[in-house]
Amino acid sequence: MNYKTLGKSGLRVSPLCLGTMTFGEEWGYGSTPTEAENILNHYTEAGGNFLDAANVYNNGHTEKIIGDWLEKHPSRRSETVIGTKFSLTGDSKNPNGGGTGAKSMIENLHQSLRRLKTDYVDIYWVHAWDWNTPFEEVMRSLEHVVASGKVRYLGISNSPAWKIAQSQMYAQMKGWAPFIGLQVEYSLVERSVEDELIPMAMEMGLGVTAYSPLGRGILSGKYSNEAREKDQQDQTYRMGSVNLEEKQLNILDRLQEISENHNTSISAIALAWIMSKPGASIPILGARKLTQLDANMASLNVQLSSEEINSLDELSTPTPTYVTKNRVRVKSFIHGGIEINGIKPDSMPDYMQMQPEKY
Repeated sequence: MNYKTLGKSGLRVSPLCLGTMTFGEEWGYGSTPTEAENILNHYTEAGGNFLDAANVYNNGHTEKIIGDWLEKHPSRRSETVIGTKFSLTGDSKNPNGGGTGAKSMIENLHQSLRRLKTDYVDIYWVHAWDWNTPFEEVMRSLEHVVASGKVRYLGISNSPAWKIAQSQMYAQMKGWAPFIGLQVEYSLVERSVEDELIPMAMEMGLGVTAYSPLGRGILSGKYSNEAREKDQQDQTYRMGSVNLEEKQLNILDRLQEISENHNTSISAIALAWIMSKPGASIPILGARKLTQLDANMASLNVQLSSEEINSLDELSTPTPTYVTKNRVRVKSFIHGGIEINGIKPDSMPDYMQMQPEKY
């Protein structure tokens, strides 16, 4: 594998991260501990070294499975980059069970280390922004756990770009440990993070890891042309929990064409597309079976052409937000009418065409 550094750091990680939310059966859909260990062995033997977990996954059992695996293979600890998340909780009776306050953070770290059977985690991720805790306390407490040696690096997930930037600059001003990673949902069917979060991460030195890179199963291949035709014959298509829109169907059709050209799976092409994007280069794989892991890891052998990438970009372009629209239209007149990225002043609406002589 071609390892890469995560964000503005010296931490080298594999280009595919193994998500472990499917390790454990407490939530009703995961793999058994034995199956999970087989997946861990297969992934690491192939060169993967980057694991993603969380304190709440399967009520803590996910972390314990990883800890039991490390106990059986102690040499793997120094070779493996283990990230776990905190701030969410399944304990409704404890008002300090979740959140990012100092009490919750330190206690959850202690419990995660106990389950993981290690004395440190490589990346400690804020799972979601806590609007009840001042960001100064969050950053001070994160600096404390890094200084204690129990955490090597920091990451953040599911948070507004402006709060991350505010916190990052505060840490820089104080000389504290910064965030080196951003974890967001990103796929061909969820690209809204391209507006602000990914540009912010690239500017602020955060490497981006993408969870749900297969669009929560939509891009896994189970909705291929053949599967859809069978479902329609069985009169089950569109009757399940997923009701695909025309845009998503068009993306799937193009993915199938490209996958046939590369003699690989639809999921491999969807993952290769993510790895081709600047700033969002590390998909987080979720696998309950070895066959799923192999199908996804095949993406490492895919080299998409510019035409293939552009066609997928065009089909998956999200509805413009205010940020997107303003960025595009402003480029047309802030440089004296110079054409930029194919946009000319005369192609803009009349009210946007500045005519100073009228005023």
